[in-house]
Amino acid sequence: MTDMDRLETTPAIELVHVSKHFEAFTAVHDTDLAIGEGEFFSLLGPSGCGKTTTLRMIAGFEQPTGGEIRLKGKDITAQPPHLRNVNMVFQNYALFPHMTIFDNVAFGLQVRRLPGEEIRERVLAALEMVQLTGMVTRKPAQLSGGQQQRVALARALVNRPAVLLLDEPLGALDQKLRKEMQLELKDLQREVGITFVYVTHDQEEALTMSDRIAVMSAGHVLQVDAPRAIYEHPATRFVADFIGVTNFLDGRLVSSDGREAVVEVDRVGALRAGPRPEMTAGQPVTVAVRPERMRLAAGGNEDNGVAGTLEEIVFVGNDTHYFVRLGGGPRVMVREQNQVPTDQGVPFEPGQSVTVAWAIASTTLLRE
Repeated sequence: MTDMDRLETTPAIELVHVSKHFEAFTAVHDTDLAIGEGEFFSLLGPSGCGKTTTLRMIAGFEQPTGGEIRLKGKDITAQPPHLRNVNMVFQNYALFPHMTIFDNVAFGLQVRRLPGEEIRERVLAALEMVQLTGMVTRKPAQLSGGQQQRVALARALVNRPAVLLLDEPLGALDQKLRKEMQLELKDLQREVGITFVYVTHDQEEALTMSDRIAVMSAGHVLQVDAPRAIYEHPATRFVADFIGVTNFLDGRLVSSDGREAVVEVDRVGALRAGPRPEMTAGQPVTVAVRPERMRLAAGGNEDNGVAGTLEEIVFVGNDTHYFVRLGGGPRVMVREQNQVPTDQGVPFEPGQSVTVAWAIASTTLLRE
């Protein structure tokens, strides 16, 4: 099923004008979201942006102050958590330390008093999904962090929920294991076909795993789109700054016709970007360019070529970061991949005059 197909059918989860107030504080502002069937959907933003509160409202652990939450078209706003066909996986796993792995996964089914043979079949199938079939008799303390995370996933999946909610589930893992689990989790989601709603503050994690991402700040959803679209075409300065690294150059829009826009940046000069007919000549705008879209040259020109002074060179393994002062004004970072071993030398030196060049297609215009 494609992303378009998911959105053309009844959404798995729908938020309609949902808000949440804690006395005078508004955690979530008048939010509309439609999450497609079988979609891996991430809520991304810094701490305190409202993403976990949104997830807890979907789970039923928080009641919205206003608005409506729908599960497959049915209003579940007032429904208690245990009656919603959703399951939640927490960062701390919440496993029972005195129980075996089998009993941890079976717990929810036992509470529902399912027949013993059905419980056994479903538990073993869930553990097979997460590659833990040989550990049914172990206790949580005998497992690694990654294995405990898999048990928590199996315990949620064994109930066959319509939607699985995940609140920073990889946050307790070290970086290497976290990256491995990102790919495993995405593969698992594709295999089971269940809608995942995933909360994270990690931009790379969201870009790696998601079909679509909702970027949140201060209780507002600023942009909802596919990872590549959010990275290449951020809707706001916050999104551009939060997703990856971006160079910002503040200026004034001089003109914008059907072919291109021209922006005047103080102490830099005129820069060219794609057309923005909705913007008005004379208004303040911000030019945003990703560091890897820029290149250094001792001379020459592209759509945009600005003279500057190379101030600093930072080696970071795969890449080298060049920090350039443009025309005595703003400083930008240029990121270039190391094509040859850097112990053979770098083609530039601090203090050197250089040209920073980039294409119109790599230039995003944002309202300040």
